[in-house]
Amino acid sequence: MTLFTRRNLVTGAALAAPLIANPSLVSAQVSEALVGSASDAERIAMDAYIYGYSLITTEVTRVQMSNVPALGGLHGPMGQFINVKRYPPADYRGVSAPNADTLYSAAWLDLGAEPTVFSHPDMGDRYFLFPMYSLWMPVVECPGARTTGGRAASFLITGPGWSGQVPSGMREIKSPTRYLLILGRTYANGTDADFAAVNALQEQYKLVPLSSFGKPFTFHAPPVDPNPGFSMTDKPQSVILSMSAEDYFNRLARLMGTAAPPAPEDGPMLARMARIGIAPGQPFEAAKLDLTVREALRDLPQRALAVIGAGRSSLGNEVNGWTVTKGLGRYGINYMKRGVVAAFGWPANLEEDAVYPNTTVDSEGRVLNGANKYTLTFAAGQTPPVNGFWSITMYEVDQGWWFVPNRLNKFTVSLRDDLKRNTDGSITLHFQNDSPGPERESNWLPAPKGDFIPMLRMYWPKAGNPSLLDGSWAPPWVQRVS
Repeated sequence: MTLFTRRNLVTGAALAAPLIANPSLVSAQVSEALVGSASDAERIAMDAYIYGYSLITTEVTRVQMSNVPALGGLHGPMGQFINVKRYPPADYRGVSAPNADTLYSAAWLDLGAEPTVFSHPDMGDRYFLFPMYSLWMPVVECPGARTTGGRAASFLITGPGWSGQVPSGMREIKSPTRYLLILGRTYANGTDADFAAVNALQEQYKLVPLSSFGKPFTFHAPPVDPNPGFSMTDKPQSVILSMSAEDYFNRLARLMGTAAPPAPEDGPMLARMARIGIAPGQPFEAAKLDLTVREALRDLPQRALAVIGAGRSSLGNEVNGWTVTKGLGRYGINYMKRGVVAAFGWPANLEEDAVYPNTTVDSEGRVLNGANKYTLTFAAGQTPPVNGFWSITMYEVDQGWWFVPNRLNKFTVSLRDDLKRNTDGSITLHFQNDSPGPERESNWLPAPKGDFIPMLRMYWPKAGNPSLLDGSWAPPWVQRVS
């Protein structure tokens, strides 16, 4: 995703006060000398809320996923891989826009006591990636087929401030936060034989404390916190919305002072937040604040989420009816962009690893609906340019994006379907509810009876012409069949 022409609503660098070298010296009682007006305080509070949204979202998700005694579903204790063994079924309604191309392997690491060694086996020519996310949500590193190749490898993942000897032959990956998420994806073609092959690889994804590397190691789950302070089952966005502004800013300040130190470039934003009493490691007590600041906190969570939601439509560029979103995983001081991704696309890949264009309209601008029939034709030699693989996933729209149940149990279409070519070498895909006929079913992506959204998944998109990344290639229009 990218912000293109929209002005960044978070004004940290442009409107920042001089950097305060030691925010802990800021008094909890904010005076009108620091906050000149209610509108000024309101702007700072809004910017501070958006600034922290990715951190709070990731922290809530971390606790919900890892504060458990044993593996189960998409949950697992800190320091242990959660391996998904199959694609989600047709009736899956857990996470919107599910994937039917790769199998997930997720793990949360606590790097506070010591580093962790992450190892994977020889992956051969299979496409895989292991993006690693800090608590603030940017990608820290992404070992995988694109960056490190398929040979067996081990990586030393270290936390803030660690210094020590990196074992020979091992690359260090420095996490800027105490906790880190590994969200691995391994390609699987959907057959039972290939699922078994990928499952065998997943069993060899290992996490070991540095002190135990090369020695016998038995995993023991850390103790469960019986009172994490919020719901373990509600969606993260709902959990955050239920927090008062005071609770939210206290959590933000506590995390910044411990597990998630702010980045150096965040200095101007920290100076602005200090003007209303928000400082790393310091309690935020609304009752002690000036009236103008307390007024600025009124209904702030609801107002901030509305602002973040309004930014969602600005993250994509329209090309031939497809929304193409790029530039994710690296945010710098673009806190609005980071907040929007946290709310609606957490946590997101780097564009070098994956880009997911999607469309809701045909070439005449009409909404795609299963009452009609559609085609999508790639000219000869113009299929999506990737080094990894591409596919198109079909989603029905029902308070989320979900697989479409069908008699073929087919949720994607790609080259692995042995697509039939036209006489001129082009490939025509069919998006419709009923079968286009046995001779065309390899090229058919079953659609629901109602509105639908095709998503083009491009893993490891090519960087040179033709390329989606530089605009020298674009997905063609979806055409409605008359």
